[in-house]
Amino acid sequence: MKRLITIFAACCLMLTACAQTPKENNQKQKGTNMSKTLVAYFSATGTTKAAAQRLAKEKNADLFEIAPAVPYTSADLDWRDKQSRSTKEMQDKTSRPAIKGRCENMADYDTVWIGFPVWWYTAPTIINTFIEAHDLSGKVINVFATSGGSNVTGSANDLKKAYPQYNWGESRLMN
Repeated sequence: MKRLITIFAACCLMLTACAQTPKENNQKQKGTNMSKTLVAYFSATGTTKAAAQRLAKEKNADLFEIAPAVPYTSADLDWRDKQSRSTKEMQDKTSRPAIKGRCENMADYDTVWIGFPVWWYTAPTIINTFIEAHDLSGKVINVFATSGGSNVTGSANDLKKAYPQYNWGESRLMN
């Protein structure tokens, strides 16, 4: 009798373990294979930050601000002044403005959206600093931008040309 009860209990345990619905199994499998998305952005005036927040909400993504080590002032951003910091950086394609911190958990992400305001028809050179400071191998990299008059195509093409080793996805203008 004891042996019969033991066998019955073992059968009940096996049935309980195997009784997961397909939906529960799929959720567990997805949980281990789910892709994770990061929205990394540089915003000089707050416009791109707002776009990044909307995109992160849409994509259920984490946010990372690409912040300059030395913040830009209004005078630094005066594109009409040939001596302004932004003008000088954009005239020198090797310029790599220092950034404050790194995204330490970059390996956790499968998809990275990189956002910025379009400066002089392309991405600000601080975006190059961010890309060069992180290993983006094996990730899908998408680009989004804000602009008062340019589209994102030229900026995206410039980045693809500068970093052909990466897997570039879509690009989006988010005004």
